Amino acid sequence: MRIPLAYIARNLWVRRLTTVLTAGGMALVVFVFAAVLMLDAGLKATLVATGSEDNVLFIRKGAETEIQSGVARDQAALIESLPQIARDAHGAPRVSKEVVVLNSLPKLDSGQRTNVPIRGVTPMGLALRPHVKIAEGRMFRFGSSEIVVGASVARQFAGVQIGQSLAFAQRQWTVVGVFDAGRTAFDSEIWGDAEQLAQAFRRTGFSSVIAQLASHDAYDSLQQALADEPRLTAEVKRERQFYEDQSRALSGFISYLGLTLSIIFSLGAIIGATITMYASVATRTGEIGTLRALGFRRRSILAAFLLESLLLAAAGGAVGLAAATFLQAITISTTNFTSFSELAFSFALTPGIVADSLVFALAMGLVGGFLPAVKASRMKIVDALRAD
Repeated sequence: MRIPLAYIARNLWVRRLTTVLTAGGMALVVFVFAAVLMLDAGLKATLVATGSEDNVLFIRKGAETEIQSGVARDQAALIESLPQIARDAHGAPRVSKEVVVLNSLPKLDSGQRTNVPIRGVTPMGLALRPHVKIAEGRMFRFGSSEIVVGASVARQFAGVQIGQSLAFAQRQWTVVGVFDAGRTAFDSEIWGDAEQLAQAFRRTGFSSVIAQLASHDAYDSLQQALADEPRLTAEVKRERQFYEDQSRALSGFISYLGLTLSIIFSLGAIIGATITMYASVATRTGEIGTLRALGFRRRSILAAFLLESLLLAAAGGAVGLAAATFLQAITISTTNFTSFSELAFSFALTPGIVADSLVFALAMGLVGGFLPAVKASRMKIVDALRAD
């Protein structure tokens, strides 16, 4: 014979104060747990979404970032001649030879200088990234000392408003526009003409070469072509995979630190749930004896107390998740450990995070309520009624 669910829920309502306090502790833990997962998901979404599955990126062998890389002009010319590279209607290769450097800028809130990537692009580079749109002002003119800044740079740094000038590489660069890259890593960059930036920074070559594949299946044959061509010393990656690799160091740090804190906090929440359930057993000894006398079996008593603890955890988990949803309106700006440059990204809540957070909350409830439930189920009828 099973104990009705209404009876279990009523016991939580009768002990409203302890129920709220225990559920609140679990809600706090779930909030921290969900926030860590959302932060990691937001980072990966920002970087992975930066790349396209149709594009590939050539960098120097052994380089982990475009800033560390160098591709000579003769190497770039060989890349343009590869048959696996797509061509436009006029037969020109869909290739962008780009320069990426770092420049420090003062932040608006603190005045502290932080590295910001400056990317030199070509007209084809703009065509290969159709999701990048001008939000304010206009696009820079090729052949000039004009630049445009990403939306995140415009929000967080001083001296980058339209009409202002930035001094670097012994030149004055005029900001003429702000672009929106769809909440990708490009939003944390400054763009200008590749040739002008290469001259200003005295670069004889490029940092990377971005190219569009002739077909989605051409990637394997492209890798083989690189292996067969001794003059080519660059390595190639799908653009999406390249940016996913960029997220690993920072993602790992966030995950390890956040999960460590979540585990520590969860121990406190589990202890709180255990104390609450032990107190519930102690105050309902006679009630437990009565239930046993009415024919309810030990496993029914065990299940009832476990379910009570799970309901408590589910309530806390729901509140914690509800609070975590508001984090999506917050943008985080931090240093990317791989490129040592500023990167802005937002919290991202996914169905997987919702499921993981609720499972985490229920696990806390199960662990916290198990021993008290076992104690309640093992009570003898006569002893329980006598204690009452």
